[in-house]
Amino acid sequence: MNRLLIIVIFILMVGSVLIYGQRLGMRGGRGRGRLNWNSGRIPTNIQHRSPSAVTYYDNKDGAKIVKSSHFEFDYMLGRKITFFCMAIGIPRPEITWFKDGAELYQHRFFQVHEWTIGNDTVKSKMEIDPTTQKDAGYYECQADNQYAIDRKGFRTDYVMINY
Repeated sequence: MNRLLIIVIFILMVGSVLIYGQRLGMRGGRGRGRLNWNSGRIPTNIQHRSPSAVTYYDNKDGAKIVKSSHFEFDYMLGRKITFFCMAIGIPRPEITWFKDGAELYQHRFFQVHEWTIGNDTVKSKMEIDPTTQKDAGYYECQADNQYAIDRKGFRTDYVMINY
């Protein structure tokens, strides 16, 4: 009886390991198992916490960032950093800039320029000139209106060039 129980448990464990490995994208049978991190599938459904979240985030008039700068930027100390965001929505979204999670306010070395296009589009350009080591970090532009919020992030770091 004990021997039969041990065999059944062993078979269940081996089966669950094989099923779990297939779900992770491991190749079975040939060579060492490898993980296939890029399965080529793009998630199409976002799980929302409540029904009201669905109507808020998926609203057709909600703020949406449609164009932006590249997500990673290395700058030379003393030069200018420029990031760009363009958002659409009805009513026209407002764009707010953040660095490492804190809202940025305009000052002598930090400027924001905005342009409106029609009644549903806004362009925003954020510039820091001249740059210092403290300007390295994670920047975000946030577009929001009464229906939705959208964010786009940019990572910056400085480079030192030795002559």
